[in-house]
Amino acid sequence: MDSEALRKYSALHPKPAGLTLQYGTAGFRSKAERLDHIVFRMGLLAALRSKAVTATIGIMVTASHNPEEDNGVKLVDPLGEMLHPSWEEYATQLANAEEQELQKVITEICQKAAVNLHKDASVFIGRDTRPSSKKLSQSVIDGIQVLGGQYHDYGLVTTPQLHYMVCCQNTQGQYGKATLEGYYEKLSKAFMELIKQSHCSGESQRHLKIDCANGIGALKLSEMKPYFPQELLIHIYNDGTKEKLNHLCGADFVKVHQKPPGGLDMKPNDRCCSFDGDADRIVYYYKDTAGHFHLIDGDKIATLISIFLKELLAKVKQNFKMAVVQTAYANGNSTRYLQETLQVPVHCVKTGVKHLHHKAQEFDVGVYFEANGHGTVLFSKAAETKIRQLVKEEKDNEKREAAQMLENMIDLINQTVGDAVSDMLAIEAILALKGLTVQQWDALYADLPNRLLKVQVADRRVIDTTDAERRALTPPGLQEKIDALVKKYKLSRAFVRPSGTEDVVRIYAEADTQENADALAHEVSLAVFHLAGGKGAPPQP
Repeated sequence: MDSEALRKYSALHPKPAGLTLQYGTAGFRSKAERLDHIVFRMGLLAALRSKAVTATIGIMVTASHNPEEDNGVKLVDPLGEMLHPSWEEYATQLANAEEQELQKVITEICQKAAVNLHKDASVFIGRDTRPSSKKLSQSVIDGIQVLGGQYHDYGLVTTPQLHYMVCCQNTQGQYGKATLEGYYEKLSKAFMELIKQSHCSGESQRHLKIDCANGIGALKLSEMKPYFPQELLIHIYNDGTKEKLNHLCGADFVKVHQKPPGGLDMKPNDRCCSFDGDADRIVYYYKDTAGHFHLIDGDKIATLISIFLKELLAKVKQNFKMAVVQTAYANGNSTRYLQETLQVPVHCVKTGVKHLHHKAQEFDVGVYFEANGHGTVLFSKAAETKIRQLVKEEKDNEKREAAQMLENMIDLINQTVGDAVSDMLAIEAILALKGLTVQQWDALYADLPNRLLKVQVADRRVIDTTDAERRALTPPGLQEKIDALVKKYKLSRAFVRPSGTEDVVRIYAEADTQENADALAHEVSLAVFHLAGGKGAPPQP
């Protein structure tokens, strides 16, 4: 390690006094002006991680659905998955080390993780469209170069595209070509092959209005447009030329406020969807003839995909194990529909993509979506091999056609991470193949009315949970109180969990009517306020 270079460059990216940040599910996020030293040090860490695993590592500069003034950075592991949890700790240590300790911390990480500094390092870099992202990715490059690493800067890409590139590179091209053209070609080819198999006489041209959150999704969709068949007509709104990123638009805004984004001209029964700022989440919605807004969130997306895959799996007659993975935030009626009507096993895990992804890997076909629209489908190596073999060798027409559709789904879905573009194409193909309108999709089940609240507390660590965050272990008496409140309402449930980032406790409640869901959420928030050290005035209904 060149101590002189480390000292020199570290001084160019000084750490503000007294600032500590924690690497979480979303990496680091903060106001952009506080991140220069962090991204420089994550360049160092990416080089170390690459040397440790002798593979290419990704580093993405984005703050996803946060306001434009914020930014962030996260690392991508060799198969396009999220950074290994033990390295999240190293990231936090490195980010918060004082300048004079930097070399010592790097040496400690090398010892703990058995990193050989003489090995080569290779890092792929991507960034979103925020004004601060270009300068920050330059600081990343400084970090990589201090440790003698090689890098490839992809410039402006969606987060899922960077995950895809990293996976392609480390599978020696088995997953695809590590270029944007490779990504566009693979997805569009699989999409076209799928809709070619559609025998329904529904609308021949499918119009879709897309709110791109004034972010990177707009740029990349425009680049991809020439690859789409004429059957799919996409209309891009909030393309970033006029308004600020994520301002009154994007998947997060639509999901939280349960209303259409600004900047999108929505007529009754138009099919619409929204990406978030870095295009790794998607939600659909429409307005009925009476003018009512209908949101189709991640739970309903998972349900549609599950229906389609379950039918195909039944036709190929292999004993593939399929399951859907959800979090406690999934609407109760989606869980009921999947388990009782579709007869698909459902597993509940802690909030956070890494928990969902990890659980989904246990099945031949694992579907996971968070209610916020982030999700994907994972196929086991064995299932994928078998499906591709059936396409080549199966004599029975029905079986072979089903296997072909499954093969195209495998190629269309970005299995590394939730991907708004890939998920959108999968949804559009399924709707076309099944001849479904967005209203018919929505009518699969009715969501139970629900309410999300948060309560400020002095210390969020007083709340400890179990059973995939559905029950509170501490403080004493809180869970008993919640149980008693839930008993008062029909079809109800409620849970509380500490925020991962701030001193607030998040509350979720659902019941048979909106009035009851609101009342239950309020009563639970009062219980949290009194038993878990609430700050300020008690919550008002």
